[in-house]
Parts: sequence; structure tokens; C-alpha cells
Amino acid sequence: MTSKNIARPLAATAVLAALALTGCSGPQAGSATSSATGSSTASASAAPSPSKTSGPFGGFTSAAEACSKISEQATGATLLPLSAAQGKTAELEQFKTELAETAERVPDSLKADFANLKEVAVAGVTDQTVFSSGKLQAAMAPVTTWIATNCK
Repeated sequence: MTSKNIARPLAATAVLAALALTGCSGPQAGSATSSATGSSTASASAAPSPSKTSGPFGGFTSAAEACSKISEQATGATLLPLSAAQGKTAELEQFKTELAETAERVPDSLKADFANLKEVAVAGVTDQTVFSSGKLQAAMAPVTTWIATNCK
């Protein structure tokens, strides 16, 4: 009974994530900087090593690497509760660590949105309403938009 309530939102989220990520096949020249609007003081307020993520690709060496890792981690974030439900504790902890590492490396223009996605996805491990209420989809939307804009 509970598995049906969990499976439907998870399946819908996985399908939406897969659809959103199909556009991420490589870098598009100049597109990574197109979404980098904002003040130049934003990186000054970031305490731990802002230079790691202040470039157009954040802590990644290229747009292709950024797109690949961000897409992979965003999709994986939607599957966290499935790993938890299956009792895959080691896998779950490893993915949480990788998600946190990616959150530190994303470009500044995506940092807050990706951190929010990470928080919501991790909360979904213990609170299944995160998925049924649409909170995960809402947290995923700006990340999906960034991917669609910057990864073609």
C-alpha cells in the first residue's frame, strides 16, 4: 500500500528528470556564461574558497563536465528515497556525500538552487511527503532550467 504511494511520485520524478536531462549532450559555446547574471559581490560572501566555483563552470574544468555531473547528481537526488526504501544504507551515504561535493562545485549561479535540491532530496529520505507534495519537483525546477539553458 505504501509502496504505491512512494512509487508513483518517484516514477514521475525520474521520468521528468530523464526528460530534462536529455538535452545535456555537451557544451554549447558561450551558453554557460549566459546565465551568470548577478552581482560580483556574490562570490565575496561565500566563505569557503569562492575561487573554486566562481568560473562559468564552477569547480568543473568544462561545460561538458559540469553538465554531466550536475545532471547525474540531480537525477540521483530524485532516487534517494528509493535507495533508502530498499535498505541500501552504504549506497545512500555515498550518494549523499557525492551530492554534497557536487553542491560545492556547481557554478555560483546555480549554487543556492542546487543546495536547496540537495536539502529537499535528503529530507525525502525520511519524509516521503517531500515527493508526494511536489516539494522535490519544485526544488528540481531551477536546476532543470539551468541544465536546459547551459547544456545543449
